[in-house]
Amino acid sequence: MSGILAGKRILVTGVLTESSIAFQAAKVAQNEGAEVILTGFGRLSLVERIAKRLPKPAPVIELDVTDQEHLAGLADKVRELQGEDARLDGIVHSIAFGPQGAFNFLEASWEDVATAVQVSAYSYKSLTMALLPLMSPGASVVGLTFDAQIAWPKYDWMGVAKAALESTNRYLARDLGPQGIRCNLVSAGPIKSMAAKSIPGFEELADVWNHRAPIGWDLADPEPAGRGVVGLLSDFFPRTTGEIVHVDGGVHMMGA
Repeated sequence: MSGILAGKRILVTGVLTESSIAFQAAKVAQNEGAEVILTGFGRLSLVERIAKRLPKPAPVIELDVTDQEHLAGLADKVRELQGEDARLDGIVHSIAFGPQGAFNFLEASWEDVATAVQVSAYSYKSLTMALLPLMSPGASVVGLTFDAQIAWPKYDWMGVAKAALESTNRYLARDLGPQGIRCNLVSAGPIKSMAAKSIPGFEELADVWNHRAPIGWDLADPEPAGRGVVGLLSDFFPRTTGEIVHVDGGVHMMGA
């Protein structure tokens, strides 16, 4: 199959519904020639059903990124699926979670904040390290962020967690660069996904994009962000690492 990911093997986390950026990234990756493996947590049967809606049904591995046993066995599970020539050319990290308490900046407990940071930021490093034995020079790690330069209304400690993710990306790029592995993030605008439903005041966030995106932004269309992920997974950015590529309709450049 031809395409910018022809022959590449990609692992994608965070697919839950067709409205997720992760699903679109997996879909575009397959259309561009990649073999895709998905991971799921909690609602595994739902992820398995959604996986069948891709252009080519994809296998699903159970993964809780806060469970050290899951991480320790992840590479072996990929090997079980791929056989003796097992390898990964790319990882998509689309994992974020904050307890409801994390969306109240002044009242949040450390337990809520710690959970948000562990799941949304530290897991970017722990997932990559768990799969590092399968990666070789030229491989690419791509995560999803939500512009952490801004103190967004209602986003609170999740915004801090995203800032931690963006910093983690730079340090990971520094340490894995000598091995030829690139690490980058896509900063997307808000998408009406299942994850968005757990964010108090999501409509207030979305309203910023309705008024300020110079090239426009469709809250119901995750494909542009998915395409951005696939672009960074490809060989078209061979010396780009530690970067944040904005796929947000241009809102990031509009100032306060």
